[in-house]
Amino acid sequence: MNLPYFIAKRISFQRTGGFTGTIHRIAVASIAIGLSVLIISFLILGGFKKVVSDKVFSFTGHYQVHKFTSNNAFEVYPSSKESQFYSQHENFDFIRHVQEYAYKPGLLKGEEEVQGVMLKGVGPDFDSLAFASSVSHGRFLTFNENGSASNEILLSRKIADKLLLKVGDRVTMYFVQDPPRYRRFDIVGIYETFLEDFDDKIIIGDIQTIRNLNGWENNQVGGFEVFLNDPSQINAHEEELYDKIDYDLKVEKVTDKYIQIFDWLGLLNNNVYVFLGLILFVAAFNMIAILFILIMERTQMIGMLKALGSTNRQIRRIFVWNGVRIIGRGMLLGNLIGIGIGVIQDFSRLIQLDPYNYYMSYVPIHWDFGLIVGLNILILLVTVLVLFIPAMVISNVSPIKAIRFD
Repeated sequence: MNLPYFIAKRISFQRTGGFTGTIHRIAVASIAIGLSVLIISFLILGGFKKVVSDKVFSFTGHYQVHKFTSNNAFEVYPSSKESQFYSQHENFDFIRHVQEYAYKPGLLKGEEEVQGVMLKGVGPDFDSLAFASSVSHGRFLTFNENGSASNEILLSRKIADKLLLKVGDRVTMYFVQDPPRYRRFDIVGIYETFLEDFDDKIIIGDIQTIRNLNGWENNQVGGFEVFLNDPSQINAHEEELYDKIDYDLKVEKVTDKYIQIFDWLGLLNNNVYVFLGLILFVAAFNMIAILFILIMERTQMIGMLKALGSTNRQIRRIFVWNGVRIIGRGMLLGNLIGIGIGVIQDFSRLIQLDPYNYYMSYVPIHWDFGLIVGLNILILLVTVLVLFIPAMVISNVSPIKAIRFD
């Protein structure tokens, strides 16, 4: 029989009352609250980063491949679909999908207002499924099977509200070129990403319209948007992709193009890591303080055990086991609270947000069970290790003085 573990069970808060029981419950509550708050924080942070990143990637892909001669302007020099990269992109095992795009600036005229916008031309290969979550009203474009230009467009909610437009309206867009030209479009959908880089200026239409306006051939595009199988490897595959594309093309990471968004997401990690450090410090300090209190209260028991021949190591193991039982109960309760709140929020979306400040209308949850297990292991290791600090005091306890201790 494991004597230290048996004694630890006998002096646990289930078998004692009064002050000792209260101390045990405070210790369990401190561990539970700390772990549950950490779990919820990382679930929300992961959800927030995933929602924002997915919105950007669904609009732009993970890389954009276009001509070297292109500058920072949205309207780029055309690339050919017969290029080596496009014709052989299926050979790259890390690429999930490649789609064509082109940009064309112009003026969109509403009932009373005129606004400068950027028409983003896309083709039938556009990943409309990934973009579907951003379409708030109406539907996505329908492309003509005969290859002629479709006159359908999607507007952002912000542009539609500013120009007093809605799904089903017809609108005119003027293009500044020589000679100036215009097109009449039918609004079939409204999208909303809550990201200013897109909602303030971009409308989505048929790339064939841009080809016709620019005098391009049917196999010419502004560039290619590349989607990866694993978005977390966006930095790892950049050099490999650059080495395999045509000499007159360049690769641009979307995380660099919209660096202000992704740098901001990176800064959020620092806040949570600081929070993690504080929680670990508080949990460790609480366990040390609580175990000191328990040792002081059980001083007479320690003296009696020493008088009966118990070694310091055996007595230390009693209090370490007692601490481990406290930590275990606290972690179990903390997981139930943290995961439970995450499940409720994930399914009910009970906690709402202002989308114009937070880029989404509810608090998002992203399940990463590897991270949850890692948090549990970290809390367990740190708190168990600090248990040995107060347990060392037992070596200095004199049996005679301890038995007479009052």
